[in-house]
Amino acid sequence: MTLFPLFADINGRRVVVVGGGSVAERKVGSLLAAGASVVVGATAFTAELLLLKNQGSIETIEGLFEENWLDQAWLVVAATNDQAANRHIAHCAEKRRILINVVDDAQLSSFQMPAIIDRSPLIVAVSSSGTAPVLARRVRERIETVLDHSLGALATLAEKYRPAIRRLRPKLRQRREFYDWLLDGPVAAALRKQQGLQAESELKKKLEQTQSATQGKVALVGAGPGDPGLLTIKALRALNEADVILYDRLVSPDILALARRDALRIAVGKTPGEDHNATQQRIHDLLLDHARSGSYVVRLKGGDAFVFGRGGEELEFLSEHRIPYEVVPGITAALACAAYAGIPLTHRDHAQSVRLITAHSCKDGDSNDWHSLAQARQTLAFYMGVSQLPWLTARLIEHGRAGDTPFALIENGTRSNQRVLHGALKDLPALAAEHAFQAPSLLVIGEVAALAEQLQWFGASISAHTASDESAAQAKGLAKAA
Repeated sequence: MTLFPLFADINGRRVVVVGGGSVAERKVGSLLAAGASVVVGATAFTAELLLLKNQGSIETIEGLFEENWLDQAWLVVAATNDQAANRHIAHCAEKRRILINVVDDAQLSSFQMPAIIDRSPLIVAVSSSGTAPVLARRVRERIETVLDHSLGALATLAEKYRPAIRRLRPKLRQRREFYDWLLDGPVAAALRKQQGLQAESELKKKLEQTQSATQGKVALVGAGPGDPGLLTIKALRALNEADVILYDRLVSPDILALARRDALRIAVGKTPGEDHNATQQRIHDLLLDHARSGSYVVRLKGGDAFVFGRGGEELEFLSEHRIPYEVVPGITAALACAAYAGIPLTHRDHAQSVRLITAHSCKDGDSNDWHSLAQARQTLAFYMGVSQLPWLTARLIEHGRAGDTPFALIENGTRSNQRVLHGALKDLPALAAEHAFQAPSLLVIGEVAALAEQLQWFGASISAHTASDESAAQAKGLAKAA
């Protein structure tokens, strides 16, 4: 975010518009709609601006810009067709610490005038940070189609009864449930039919109903591997409704940014070297405490909570303590990271089965059927395996997997810094160390991994062949220089 969104109260406050053409005219219209005391300065004015002056709606100053025009101004709009004049106006405004919008010049502007969807008192503003006004206009047009004009009346009614709502619904969750009902129920329906008295009657009737104690609940939500675009609609709804969010270490900041701003956020991620049983017990205690206090708790996990996420353990605990819960599945890393790396986990010619394996703990127990895992024509997807690469490679080759079996190591899958390393299984530990691959990384082993070099469409790709060619070229260049 390069701009800070701000809704300014300019009612009755002096705003100076420099320029008297059609562009200035449009800006003046928006400012007058917000109740500003508008002063327009220019050498000439459009007929509409002169009409507004004659009606007493604006004040005009005829002539070339002078800095004293900015006296007592709260905002300035430079709408001249003279770039040098606009720069001078911007300099004067900056010197006085007055916010200025220079039309079609984002670099000189300290604020942008957005595209507006007006459902007063509900106002929606869209900005492209001054880079693409047409894009902002197109987004505004789309939003216009989904926001009914009755929303303004609904917002006015909600404002009227806000003190009563706060008094009769003292808990935050009670108020949020009431406002959800207000937006989705008979009040909104009556206002869409222009039945204002009926709408108010429905609101008062609902407000006076006796409220039972609010029951807390938990939603176990899969956040996917990192790309916020992969979040499900149901997961997004849960994040927007949550009172408390317990989130893991690998949940991306982009996902957390979609959650309710006033939700209590608690980091409960496990780190290497910790006593994970003790950490899990803390998570259980937090779930219980907040749910029993009446909160809607979202337990947010990377990927899918039921794939190596200990989600089953958490539901068992909640069930034992009679806490209501629901599960919102997420896209697990094997599916998403492989897709973003161009790897089909199954393929008619190469793989008829897929195995999802956690490498994090299998070394200690080592209960895996390595002979079966080493069979060809299947895909192995290892989670949490970066620190175990030498051991995994040795075990697979020892039990019969060919050393030239293709692999793909996917670091930060689906995120903007995704990297994919390609090569042969026998070279995996050395290549991963050479290119400093770190967690979170997903390892895919099998014939399908070879397709990544051809089909990868997202992020950076590192091929063993390309890497060795580049190293040879660098060595050759150094030798030649010597």
